[in-house]
Amino acid sequence: MDQSAIDALGAAPIASQSMWIGGRQVAASDGETFDAISPIDGQVLAPLPAGTADDMRAAVAAARQSFEAGAWSNMAPAARKRIMHRIADLIEKHALELAVLGVRDNGTEISMAIKAEPGSAAATFRFYAECVDKVMGDIAPTDPSVLGLIHREAVGVVGAIVPWNFPLMIGAWKIAPALAMGNSVVLKPAEVASLSLLRLTEICHEAGLPEGVLNVVTGKGAVVGSALAHDMDVDVLTFTGSGATGRRLLEASAASNMKPCYLELGGKSPNIIFDDAPNLDKAIAASAAAIFRNSGQVCVAGSRLLVQASIYDEVVEKLSQQASTMKVGNPLDLTTQAGAVSSDVQLAQNLAHVEAALSGGARLATGGQRILQNSGGYYMQPTVFADVTGDMKLAQEEVFGPVLGVIRFEDEAEAVRLANATVYGLAAGVWTSDLGRAHRMVKAVKAGVVHVNTYGGPDITVPLSGHKQSGNGSDKSIYALEKFSKLKTAWIQL
Repeated sequence: MDQSAIDALGAAPIASQSMWIGGRQVAASDGETFDAISPIDGQVLAPLPAGTADDMRAAVAAARQSFEAGAWSNMAPAARKRIMHRIADLIEKHALELAVLGVRDNGTEISMAIKAEPGSAAATFRFYAECVDKVMGDIAPTDPSVLGLIHREAVGVVGAIVPWNFPLMIGAWKIAPALAMGNSVVLKPAEVASLSLLRLTEICHEAGLPEGVLNVVTGKGAVVGSALAHDMDVDVLTFTGSGATGRRLLEASAASNMKPCYLELGGKSPNIIFDDAPNLDKAIAASAAAIFRNSGQVCVAGSRLLVQASIYDEVVEKLSQQASTMKVGNPLDLTTQAGAVSSDVQLAQNLAHVEAALSGGARLATGGQRILQNSGGYYMQPTVFADVTGDMKLAQEEVFGPVLGVIRFEDEAEAVRLANATVYGLAAGVWTSDLGRAHRMVKAVKAGVVHVNTYGGPDITVPLSGHKQSGNGSDKSIYALEKFSKLKTAWIQL
């Protein structure tokens, strides 16, 4: 990447934005807007339409009309495949533009964003493009006088609500498999990170996606998100975000048409270092990256570090040193290691968690302060707390910021008990040279993904599944197609 090209894109004005309904770019029906604020400097990037419930109903109606018309749902699989590959081609062509746009909107450091956002989104569209013409039905082993055919069909209209931390990546996780199965989609981006998804929608239309197949309504979750969740004509709802919102979506599903509701609700992921870790310095460096990259705003962040007692003090000391020397700053600078917190609201919540940890008896090893306040942006020091116990608020509640709690354990049994002692079950990490222990921990720890001697990096080929209150269903991999398809049996008397 070229810093001068990043700087030029970062300084470019952003035009007033529009929603996408029925293949057309439209304003909110009442003309209201809200400002997209950059966490880099607190300045307004562009006005966005503040969609209404009527706008969401119009988007759902457009999606239904497009699905029933069949321009996409009945298109030959090979033709859908070509369009999805063109979408991936265009994402790659505009990768730097998309990455910088997203960074200006949500503060992720550009060195991470270029891979995690357009890089991941392009790979996701390519993966599901290749699935389009490989999803087959089946023939049941019936009596010879009967032919039992099992068809796999699109569900219809998919409502997708995505968060602000990796909007392009997570948006692609929802959109691409839904499109691969022939569905139409209504997307509701996060209020604080809509820009890259609006640009992606433009790219999808440029690639040849028929009108009304992908619709985007921006605005407040309490207005347009609620309208989407309650709409009787939405067949499936998929969401990534907080547990509180997930519960409201389940209630909306029950109050409307009982649509399936697939939720990925974050976590409080344990990262467990045993004293036989094959390379302790590597484990410490990876553990720092697991919580401090993107300022801790990662659903699978290793926010609980469980360390065996014999190496506890050494790990805390080295980890604190790494945290204190990380470069936090302008996320458009290629040398920045941790960018901005997404909003002033999120920053305030992070700092409140620091105060609660201090009052709860945890020992602040490093960090804990807001920094670079003169920039106008929202920045926070990477923060390490030692002497954390499993019952502390810091060990139980998701912070979603650069705040790590380090917990001591004595043996494998205690590590398992502590790892499973929260309501969450999204991700985990295990560092050990003992192959038997590694397999035992993978089985014993209740999480959708368990990393062994690494943290982060699973690609599109494997699922991300929430256990316990981290959600249900799976994003990524071929298993995600199950959310966006339904089975139909044909029972034919011969």
